[in-house]
Amino acid sequence: MTSTALNTAGYQQQLDEKAERIQNIFEDFETPELEVFASPAEHYRMRAEFRMWHEGEDLYYVMFNQETREKYRVDQFPAASRLINDLMPLLIEALKPNQALRHKLFQVDFLSTLSGEILVSLLYHRQLDEEWEIEIKKLKQCLNDEGFNLNIIGRARKMKIVADRDYVIEKLNVFDQPLTYKQVENSFTQPNGEVAQKMLEWAVDCTQDSEGDLLELYCGNGNFSLALAKNFERVLATELAKPSVESAQYNIAVNNIDNVQIVRMSAEDFTDAMAGKREFRRLKAQNVDLQSYNCNTIFVDPPRSGMDEGTCRMVQGYERIMYISCNPDTLKENLEILSQTHKITRFALFDQFPYTHHMEAGVLLERK
Repeated sequence: MTSTALNTAGYQQQLDEKAERIQNIFEDFETPELEVFASPAEHYRMRAEFRMWHEGEDLYYVMFNQETREKYRVDQFPAASRLINDLMPLLIEALKPNQALRHKLFQVDFLSTLSGEILVSLLYHRQLDEEWEIEIKKLKQCLNDEGFNLNIIGRARKMKIVADRDYVIEKLNVFDQPLTYKQVENSFTQPNGEVAQKMLEWAVDCTQDSEGDLLELYCGNGNFSLALAKNFERVLATELAKPSVESAQYNIAVNNIDNVQIVRMSAEDFTDAMAGKREFRRLKAQNVDLQSYNCNTIFVDPPRSGMDEGTCRMVQGYERIMYISCNPDTLKENLEILSQTHKITRFALFDQFPYTHHMEAGVLLERK
């Protein structure tokens, strides 16, 4: 029995409550009218993770109540994409009688796309052998014969076996412009595909009259960089995670974008480089001349911890600041600094995580 039914009839009410809550959080700031971007009421999550439960011959997915740790059997998961829900029962039925594939299997992770590709990671409390590899290829072929575009990864301690790719190719439409993104297993990607498209369109709309170049911190796999490139002469983007940088380089090439450059650096190091506090060999190695850029606009999408004070002070040096935040509390802290020099001219709520307390916000600030 599944315990994951959604109250879709109450979706609008929960969204209205979030809108009211985020306006209350920022009531001390002078904000324009809030722009609210809704999620589909169900089948919105592109990712899902389940523990596997072995009960005699039976095998099924479970989730745990975070507060009580109570276990729930999950046969369907309406929050996840239709692609994940379509694959869930077929995968279980294929694994159940196959001892080579189910032995000590403890978790299954799904990564799906709007474009129709799906990646499954099987996690084990044992080392994987040649028999596993033979059987997983048979399973992959069987499921792809059912109409899926599927790749599978097997993981165990210090072990990773890929059949045949450890990534999916996503295609997003931004004002009818198709953009292709490589999304690698265990790397950050936006969890809600439909809302991700709305976020990109909002960012493009906010910057459509831009001049000069764009500086972007925390660029990930180039999610925003690619969409925003057409609004600027050049884009200089930074990201620390190596897999994300590699994906970003792939995405730049596959989309035939020639005015985006990615630098693998932390926001803090880049702040020091911009301030001339010290030189970085990696900038020289990539022929990045910071002085050649004419960046009037800066785009930041920091982690939940927000930006440190030094980065906030550096960001204040730009005429326009676009800030995407997954944590309104740290956004508020950062705005205490940024609002000293800039005013908020656009204010948005993106419902990336329906039916939860999580809120994704966007603000555009322009120099006073």
